[in-house]
Amino acid sequence: MENKEEIEVLEEKEVKKKKEHKKENKELLKLEEEKRLLNDKLLRVSAEMQNMKRRYEEELAKSYKYGGEEVILSLLPVIDNFERAIKLDDSNLSDELSKFLEGFKMIYGNVLNILNNLEVKEIEALHKPFDPTMMEAVLTSHEDGVEAGMVVDVMQKGYMYKDKVIRVAMVKVSE
Repeated sequence: MENKEEIEVLEEKEVKKKKEHKKENKELLKLEEEKRLLNDKLLRVSAEMQNMKRRYEEELAKSYKYGGEEVILSLLPVIDNFERAIKLDDSNLSDELSKFLEGFKMIYGNVLNILNNLEVKEIEALHKPFDPTMMEAVLTSHEDGVEAGMVVDVMQKGYMYKDKVIRVAMVKVSE
C-alpha cells in the first residue's frame, strides 16, 4: 500500500511538474514574443531616426544653398523698376534728368553684377520655344513668319537662382 501511495504522490508530483513546465513554456513563449516586438519597435525607431537625420541634413544643405533666395526675390521688383526707368527716351530729357538717368543705369549695372555674383541669371525667353517650367504664357497672338509656340515678347523677366527657377518669365507666345 505504501508503494501505491508513493507512486500516486510521485505521479502527482510529475503532473504538477508538467503543469509548471507548461506554464513556464507559455511564459517563455510570451517573453520571446515581447522580445521580438520590442526588437521590431527598436528597429523601426532607429530607422525613423536615421530618416529624420537625413531629412534634416538635406534641409540644412538646401537652406545653405538657397539661403539668399528671399532677399533676391525682394530685389527683383526693384530691378524691374530700374529697367522701366532706363527704357525712358533720354533724348527728350533735360541735362539734369539725363544725369539722373545715367546714375540709375550705373546703380542698375551694379545690382546686376551683385546678382550675377550670387549666381542669379535671367531666363532667356525672347525668340525661344515656350518652356512651361520656366515661363508663363500670359498672352498669345498670331504672328506672321513666326512658328507656333515661340516667345514673341517678354512681359516680365524670369530668373534662376543657381539651378532653381525663382521667378518664371511672363511671356507672349505665338499661336
